[in-house]
Amino acid sequence: MKVFNKNLSNIVIRNFCIEDYDTLITLWDNAQLPYKPKGRDRRDKIKQELNWGNAIFLVAEANGKLVGSILGTHDGRKGWINRLAVAPEFQKQGIARKLVAEVEARLSELGIEIVACLIEDWNTKSMQAFERLGYKQSPEVMYFSKRKNSDV
Repeated sequence: MKVFNKNLSNIVIRNFCIEDYDTLITLWDNAQLPYKPKGRDRRDKIKQELNWGNAIFLVAEANGKLVGSILGTHDGRKGWINRLAVAPEFQKQGIARKLVAEVEARLSELGIEIVACLIEDWNTKSMQAFERLGYKQSPEVMYFSKRKNSDV
């Protein structure tokens, strides 16, 4: 495993562009982030979401290599953090913290005062990361969803 220099000054946070898609999917695979390549995570679906204007899709680069990603969205009242991933060899070095902070800042600029994330019950690593970032689990909320099919 490559050890990355903990000096994060060479980490660049920038907007995701659709040309990053294939590299993004590789990152998600390497970070073991489940995704729906036939559903909501298809190239055309992500491109469409970027055009809606309520998405903040960022990537982190180290020396030109894509090493992290995050998707922030909002409904005008509440912000949501999705798809946070950091390449395994770059984890625990503050990259996720930088990505989350940038999404929070951009949502704040839009007047969004609540930021939430949904984490699947098996993903204790993400739960711990968000707890370290000041997020609190909400025991009074139950999540329900209705899907057109299992790929979305």
